Amino acid sequence: MPPFLTPAVAAYNRLMAQSFHRFTGQFIVPDAADLPDHELAQALFDAPQAIVSHGIEADPVFRYANAQALNLWEMDWAAFTRLPSRLSAEATPGIQSDRDALLRAALETGGIDNYAGIRISAKGRRFEIRDTVLWNVVDTQGVRYGQAAFIRDWRFL
Repeated sequence: MPPFLTPAVAAYNRLMAQSFHRFTGQFIVPDAADLPDHELAQALFDAPQAIVSHGIEADPVFRYANAQALNLWEMDWAAFTRLPSRLSAEATPGIQSDRDALLRAALETGGIDNYAGIRISAKGRRFEIRDTVLWNVVDTQGVRYGQAAFIRDWRFL
């Protein structure tokens, strides 16, 4: 079974989709609310947008990436889901401080739409993510499980 189809990941995908809908009023993939968990997991993994999510650790680690994100970051599932999310951006002060400010703002407001920022792949390719939604992954009681990004556009630098 592919790792993105395990019951734990499928359950987290449901939380991501529901949180995205509550924040944006839109479905993360067509008919997301009506899809069974395994179909939603497959639809998210196959989405043309890059979708990533990290947990709530002090130094958050990625817990999800769809195929488009894995391709963009030039990593496989096992490597990506062990990566601290701060390492997805260059370690330069300006880029890291912008990323940190974005994450803090999303924590406070529930999310941010239309974010852009510089990221770096495992092979050192720099790229700009654009038209990105960053939102908190929360359940209906407001318990936070992570933050996720829906990256609509990117370009290599």
